[in-house]
Amino acid sequence: MSYPPIENDPAIVADLIKNSQTAIEKLKQDIQTKSGLALIDSILEDIGQLKKSVTAPQSMSVIMGAINASVWINEKMKAWLGEKNVADTLSLSAPNNVTSEMGLALLDVADVIRPYPEIIQYLEDVKDDNFPDELIKFEGGREVRDAINTYLNNYGMRCAGEIDITRTRWSEKPTTLIPLILNNIKKFEPGEGKRKFEQGQQEALKKEQELLDKLRQLPDGGQKVKETKRMIGTIRNLIGYREYPKYDIVNRYFIYRQALLKEAGQLVQAGVIREKEDIYYLTMEELREMVRTSKPYHRIISKRKDEYKSYKELTPPRVITSDGEIVTGEYKRGNLPPEAIVGLPVSSGVIEGRARIILNMENADLEDGDILVTPYTDPGWTPLFVSIKGLVTEVGGSMTHGAVIAREYGIPAVVGVENATTKIRDRQHIRVHGTEGYVEIL
Repeated sequence: MSYPPIENDPAIVADLIKNSQTAIEKLKQDIQTKSGLALIDSILEDIGQLKKSVTAPQSMSVIMGAINASVWINEKMKAWLGEKNVADTLSLSAPNNVTSEMGLALLDVADVIRPYPEIIQYLEDVKDDNFPDELIKFEGGREVRDAINTYLNNYGMRCAGEIDITRTRWSEKPTTLIPLILNNIKKFEPGEGKRKFEQGQQEALKKEQELLDKLRQLPDGGQKVKETKRMIGTIRNLIGYREYPKYDIVNRYFIYRQALLKEAGQLVQAGVIREKEDIYYLTMEELREMVRTSKPYHRIISKRKDEYKSYKELTPPRVITSDGEIVTGEYKRGNLPPEAIVGLPVSSGVIEGRARIILNMENADLEDGDILVTPYTDPGWTPLFVSIKGLVTEVGGSMTHGAVIAREYGIPAVVGVENATTKIRDRQHIRVHGTEGYVEIL
């Protein structure tokens, strides 16, 4: 599908974000008045509207415009100047990236807490997810509580694996964020969030000037400079929006989730299901029928719970076609070291450090300078990115979330590395070649 060209106008992105926020607030208000069949039907209707909004021509044109500009820059700078993947540097600290802002905002929360040692000590042992309300007992408690609640209001609908509506959200289990906040307090100085963002901006600006200065020396340099400057502007103004449609989706999913679990509580009281989470094993159509008839689905739910347990033990293939065919293969790349572990280059740079194999974000124990090695990342992993110096994943591509945020933060990254979490051992010293797309064990 082709999309109409988009103007290089930051106001377009601002309008798209504002329209999304308005629609989400309306959904929050409307859904509170619904229950029973009316609730299920309103959610099904909103899902239809969500599909249309996510693929709306203007939204997709912004995303494709930024991607196309990045491809143009990389191809032309390689051909004209011999420089590879320069769009990665030009994307640093791009505005309106709601996912990278989320990681930096947690650094700001750490700054609010840092002056209060009693609160830090309390958070080190807290287990109760209602802890924000308990903070007012301490000096600075109201300020800290407000900072945490503001963060949860903006990002609390997120979590690892967030596209799965059954996953517990940060707002529902805010203790998930405590280790990340405490790590930020321990590892960083005050103002680190602002410092990281401004450093990225300066690096991007410096790279732009460097490229333009070199281009001016070439034949027809004036025209090359004009075209390149326009494409860089397109990247800077539009690339951040790439992360917003997912944020819109997850916002809506959280609203659906809260309303559906409330409805499930009524079904438990009526004896139709045994526990609220039983609805996770039904399709929306089955749930609608159960709400309509009050007919239990105990046998189907029990069967699907057993199936889910067995499915969790499976390892999915890297590629599977719509016909069910599993495609295998390997990367064809020359001029690499013989022991190189090959993947896709998605964020430029070379970095050495200690590999940390992390399979579950909640159990992450990272030190400054570590390289995160994991099966995959999604936006829910972003708060970890402020601590790492490199990224290696088994799954991903150049425009998946981990790759986009790695470029925003200037973290060398290689994705699509088959069996990375077994080929690389925890705490091994490795080198990540984010420009060429491979990893070396040192």
